[in-house]
Amino acid sequence: MDLSSIRKLITRYCTGEESWVDSRTVYIGHKEPPPGTEAYIPQRFPDNRIVSSKYTFWNFIPKNLFEQFRRIANFYFLIIFLVQLIIDTPTSPMTSGLPLFFVITVTAIKQGYEDWIRHKADNAINQCPVHVIQHGKVVRKQSQKLRVGDIVQVKENETFPCDLILLSTSREDGTCFVTTASLDGESSHKTYYAVQDTKAFSTAEEVDTLHATIECEQPQPDLYKFVGRINIYLDQDEPIARPLGSENLLLRGATLKNTEYIHAVAIYTGMETKMALNYQSKSQKRSAVEKSMNAYLIVYLCILISKALINTVLKYAWQANPNRDEPWYNQKTETERQRHVLIRAFTDFLAFMVLFNYIIPVSMYVTVEMQKFLGSYFILWDDDMFDEELGEGPLVNTSDLNEELGQVEYVFTDKTGTLTENNMELRECCVDGHVYVPHAICNGQILPGAAGMDMIDSSPGVDGKEREELFFRALCLCHTVQVKEEETVDGIKRGIHQGKSTSFYISSSPDEVALVEGMKRLGFTYLRLKDSHMEILNREDEMERFELLEVLNFDSVRRRMSVIVRSTSGEYYLFCKGADSSIFPRVVSGKVEQVRARVEHNAVEGLRTLCVAYKKLTHEEYEETCRLLNSAKLALQERDRKLAEAYDVIEKDFILLGATAVEDRLQDKAADTIESLHKAGMKVWVLTGDKMETAAATCYASKLFHRNTQILELTTKRTEEQSLHDVLFDLSRTVLRQHGSMTRDTFSGLSGDFQDYGLIIDGATLSAVLKPTQEGPSNGGNYKEIFLEICRNCSAVLCCRMAPLQKAQIVKLIKASKEHPITLAIGDGANDVSMILEAHVGIGIMGKEGRQAARNSDYAITKFKHLKKMLLVHGHYYYIRIAELVQYFFYKNVCFIFPQFLYQFFCGFSQQPLYDTAYLTLYNISFTSLPILLYSLMEQHINMDILKRDPTLYRDIAKNSLLRWPTFIYWTFLGVFDAVVFFFGAFFLFDNTTFTSNGQMFGNWTFGTLVFTVLVFTVTLKLALDTHYWTWINHFVIWGSLLFYVIFSLLWGGIIWPFLNYQRMYYVFMQMLSSGPAWLSIILLIIVSLLPDVVKKVLCRALWPTTTERIQNADKLYKGHLSEFTPLSSLHAPPVRKHDRHGNENQNHTHRRSDSSPPKKLMCTYWGGRPDYCTFSSFLRIGENPRFSGAAYAYSAPGPETSV
Repeated sequence: MDLSSIRKLITRYCTGEESWVDSRTVYIGHKEPPPGTEAYIPQRFPDNRIVSSKYTFWNFIPKNLFEQFRRIANFYFLIIFLVQLIIDTPTSPMTSGLPLFFVITVTAIKQGYEDWIRHKADNAINQCPVHVIQHGKVVRKQSQKLRVGDIVQVKENETFPCDLILLSTSREDGTCFVTTASLDGESSHKTYYAVQDTKAFSTAEEVDTLHATIECEQPQPDLYKFVGRINIYLDQDEPIARPLGSENLLLRGATLKNTEYIHAVAIYTGMETKMALNYQSKSQKRSAVEKSMNAYLIVYLCILISKALINTVLKYAWQANPNRDEPWYNQKTETERQRHVLIRAFTDFLAFMVLFNYIIPVSMYVTVEMQKFLGSYFILWDDDMFDEELGEGPLVNTSDLNEELGQVEYVFTDKTGTLTENNMELRECCVDGHVYVPHAICNGQILPGAAGMDMIDSSPGVDGKEREELFFRALCLCHTVQVKEEETVDGIKRGIHQGKSTSFYISSSPDEVALVEGMKRLGFTYLRLKDSHMEILNREDEMERFELLEVLNFDSVRRRMSVIVRSTSGEYYLFCKGADSSIFPRVVSGKVEQVRARVEHNAVEGLRTLCVAYKKLTHEEYEETCRLLNSAKLALQERDRKLAEAYDVIEKDFILLGATAVEDRLQDKAADTIESLHKAGMKVWVLTGDKMETAAATCYASKLFHRNTQILELTTKRTEEQSLHDVLFDLSRTVLRQHGSMTRDTFSGLSGDFQDYGLIIDGATLSAVLKPTQEGPSNGGNYKEIFLEICRNCSAVLCCRMAPLQKAQIVKLIKASKEHPITLAIGDGANDVSMILEAHVGIGIMGKEGRQAARNSDYAITKFKHLKKMLLVHGHYYYIRIAELVQYFFYKNVCFIFPQFLYQFFCGFSQQPLYDTAYLTLYNISFTSLPILLYSLMEQHINMDILKRDPTLYRDIAKNSLLRWPTFIYWTFLGVFDAVVFFFGAFFLFDNTTFTSNGQMFGNWTFGTLVFTVLVFTVTLKLALDTHYWTWINHFVIWGSLLFYVIFSLLWGGIIWPFLNYQRMYYVFMQMLSSGPAWLSIILLIIVSLLPDVVKKVLCRALWPTTTERIQNADKLYKGHLSEFTPLSSLHAPPVRKHDRHGNENQNHTHRRSDSSPPKKLMCTYWGGRPDYCTFSSFLRIGENPRFSGAAYAYSAPGPETSV
């Protein structure tokens, strides 16, 4: 044992922790290394239990209570409840305790049930059987009992129980095929490799004889990164060291495919596996509505404190007269007289706080939670968003952000797989300037009738033939494609050609499949990888074998991949393919200009381009290459950096062979969706890693850019000609020239007088813009604000050549701008996860790049086109429903508690409650809760089809318009007005009618019950008046709630309840209803309370109708049958102009209109005898200039006005 081993041993045992260690040592099979090699230091690792649950049986109650009381409202009501228990308060502790108990219990049951489901799932995983090799035999044990160092045997179609290093497989070449669908959603088969020196250990007995240790990094969540080294002890003294990378690591949750069995050693178990580390909770996102709720809560808390303070001061002012302080019938005790006045005042203040505390709606939180949870099912149940091809519908990963879908201002979208299908089709390849076009090749599927490839220019000649064949061989060899011989994969038939079962290709990259399949059509067929040899069939049907020596894998930084192969004649070739920007600088010869011109032409057409190059290596150069790669691969520290440096040295001095062009078609209705989002007032940004020309062509095809859009470039090419400072200021002057300092946001993109601008920026320039400099703003040091100003005045922005982190930086930059807009990010790949997590709302697409984006998103959809309905319909409904819910809750609680405040002026500030304890307790729980919950689930203020047809209606609810302070103040004053009517109406009406028919006087409980009855009926009927979408459920709940209140009151006051120590409500309700004036009072007060709101709505709807109200009126006129020909444009509110009364502005406008477009044709149709006057125009016609695109773009048909 050397000194370093002793030092390591002492340090580990002294510290007692291993978090400080950068690496871990795993002893395969728990065998000690041979004597004299290294110290055997057993380490403690966690077992293989997976724990996704939050609670245990023992900690559920304390932990759940702690989490719930972290909410301000819950904690506030707990304090009120404790105050009621401690001091003598006017109301029973039950009035606060019971609603709080109800809210806490409902939430605890919901969270407990969800956690119980997680426990069941954990137990199912932890108790599943696995096969472990012990003493040369295969033994079954539970998954949770696996330990680091155990040798595991996994069979075909089984899931890996933990993170494993592959030792050997049933295949002779030591490879196995794996699908990682549960990790990143990629259903394609990936190839993993056994350690070269252990792949011969194929049986359990042989594997058990293995003596080796593994040194690797400590667990970290990156699925695609692993650094390790295996030391194999054979007969010689020194161990053989071999590098371990991500190609040797089998991840928990992945599934073994097309391989009979494998042997592997466990290195990360339980909560240290990469899958478990990736499932750690994400940061909590909060919606704008929730922030508004908290702001309103603070206002009402201030109102509550003010009420309590005013009443406390007035009480002591009232009691300054001794006769009022101590009337003869209520003498104070000696203890009360001796108590200090400040203590008495503080106690009274707390008592008033308890009396008025119901102004804070604690039940609102549980109602909002239920509304969000139940409301999310409307997305899940939407048949329009179900994808027949995938057999899947949308997913809701969090329901906390439903209403945020109705507030989106910026949409950030990926291009490949999001706007496009990620279904690659080889369109052409260019070899030394000669262009070849295939017939029909689509993502590995050979279409009947396609034979060979057409050359569309002259023959390349003899030398060209050799280069051409070398180009095709390069594409047949430089890839990671696997060949599948069987007819089916996972039950899906593939590779069937003319009724026969043939081989087909599978890969994690659709581009590679399209390229290899294209070569097959040309006559160069890639057959298989067998015994480290790649076999291809050339045009003469001769098999060629190339030994695969090294694979330099693709990564997003290098943007290229290479292979080193040796031909049967012993020649070494390095073939490389990658993006033009990463290949051209490394090329020393070849027809660069011709290929570059073709690449640029294809990029403008929107095709994905790749360049192919090669170089020959001598034996000495190959040996040097191997030495460089091995030294980098064996490094445990900074392996990625060392590998990148080695690749940089190896991949240079290429000879250019040619380029390929692959088409990725636009998704169905992607252009229509983007146009609708523009009309809805959203700004759409495309963030992609593709080259500028390709991405720009896609943007034109998807209508992000229009032909009249003026494109502004902020790219590396331009910043090389001018300084970044000058370019930014030039662009800023350009976009602000027409309208000074006013941005497009001021005009909402609705006026045709403003030129459309589109900005294109690349990743390198973005880094320069975001990079902080030492110069001050005057010297151009602060470019962020200038950049944001330019972006705000552009209708669309394209960011190309973007790294994943830069996508998140862009989203963060817009989020943090001074307007603080609501952002949405949508993508389908692992490279989109960072921006999905950064945005306010993250949407993943379940596409071909995997499910990692869908797993990390808030919502997941199957196609980009579904975003239109999710935002314009579901988002719109969610927002108006929850906005009404929040405002209504505060309104009904003001109506509830303000009469209690007024009552104190008539009872000597004695803290006498106006309502009975049962009414105080059940008001928010039973009498008024169900109608608003159902409203917030069912309300449809506008028909769903109209919302889809007219995206501009989305603007009406933008920027949290329904929860702004003026609206909040209106609802509050409406509540105060209604409360004054309840209280003083009952007070004055009963002032002269003090006796009932039998001569008995009304008491204070009858008065309170009368006020409460009017209150319950008024707030419920107010909601009924606000309801536009009536169903039998609405009728049942609204009228049922009122009926329940009446029945409850009859029972509560009609029976002497033995468990009550008072019977003050006995016969009160029946006595009140037996009085004719009481009936009259109830009806009159309800009408008077509702009248102002009704009058206000009628006047506003008649004189100043909003767009929404116009469409509601039209829908009623047509009895809910607005046709697709109905002119929604005519229903929009006309734009407000100055000098309208004098007609000046209108005359100018008319003149401009006649100049820009002739009158439109009219069509009149008769459906069921009702005329429907229609125009051939867009749904929104506020901007009359036809050249304007985006939100105000409209087609104007030529010709004079004609009746049809």
